[in-house]
Amino acid sequence: MRRRTFLHVSTSISAVAATGMIGARPAVAGPRPHLIVAADGTGDHTGIQAAIDAVPSGNARPFVIGVRPGTYLGQVIIGKDKPLIELRGLGRRPDDVLIADNRANGTPKPEGGTWGTSGSASVTVDGAGLRAVNLTFANLFDEAAHPEITNRQAVAVLTRADRLVFDRVRFLGNQDTLYVNSSAAGVVARAYFRDCYVEGDVDFIFGRATAVFDRCRIHSLDRAGTPAGYVTAPSTDITNPYGLLFTRCRFTSDAPAGSVFLGRPWHPGNDPGAIGQTIIRESSIGAHIPPTAWSDFGTWPWADARFAEYRNYGPGAHRCADRPQLTAAEAAGYTATTFLRGADDWAPHLC
Repeated sequence: MRRRTFLHVSTSISAVAATGMIGARPAVAGPRPHLIVAADGTGDHTGIQAAIDAVPSGNARPFVIGVRPGTYLGQVIIGKDKPLIELRGLGRRPDDVLIADNRANGTPKPEGGTWGTSGSASVTVDGAGLRAVNLTFANLFDEAAHPEITNRQAVAVLTRADRLVFDRVRFLGNQDTLYVNSSAAGVVARAYFRDCYVEGDVDFIFGRATAVFDRCRIHSLDRAGTPAGYVTAPSTDITNPYGLLFTRCRFTSDAPAGSVFLGRPWHPGNDPGAIGQTIIRESSIGAHIPPTAWSDFGTWPWADARFAEYRNYGPGAHRCADRPQLTAAEAAGYTATTFLRGADDWAPHLC
């Protein structure tokens, strides 16, 4: 099993960056930051949460927080009263800025009890309109060092807000790395991920949000066990026609051939209305994905979920009865534009 420590994480990020995938573009220019966070004390704050707390409540205009290269440990919560924040990494590459915590579902709380899955998140986003650019989020929970904790869910980022953009961002963890959710069942929350890198092993992209992954690398870690993992676990509400969309992405892995499923349908609390959707189109699928790419989740069959592919390629892009494929006409209705548009014509993918 891959051990999750800070040193290992830093090495992992650098190794992936060396491949040329993500981070090849220069640092994104933009408005001058309102605040600077610097771990060495040369900015306005030394921690991310302190900078978030300094943003005016109910802020009506974009508020830019520049983050200088460094490691920033500790849980970060962006509340509903902190909209329109931009977290901008000021390094040359996303791995220059690491924002992380190390708790899991099952980690004891100081006041008693344990953290749940949501409570394990290194970063929680409830503020609408967040934009994160050129940095890394991670959950550093070390599974091997804590055999007494059997609930291994350890979230790097939990999103519950609408109109979120992540541009050249890395998400690192093992189980449940990226939790894309909404404030309640039936509430639509949209998130757009461009040129990002997401890694994990079990259900590491999950939740009921409408989320578009555009030209991202989705990397499945090799873990002890069979199967080696599951990429997605959507819980899309039946009233929402749009769940998880992967377009022009790369699905890669260190795991053995045929050992990882593309996803399984998550029904939180056995909610029958959670009819998860994962659409993967025009993407490279590695050999770690078997011909039967989808898995049941307990008593919930994958065939009842909204799983489909379109024009994928690579050694794991099989064509068989257990791989539902969209027709060209159907695919025209499942694009970044249709997923993100909403009533406000939001189109971050065109910017």
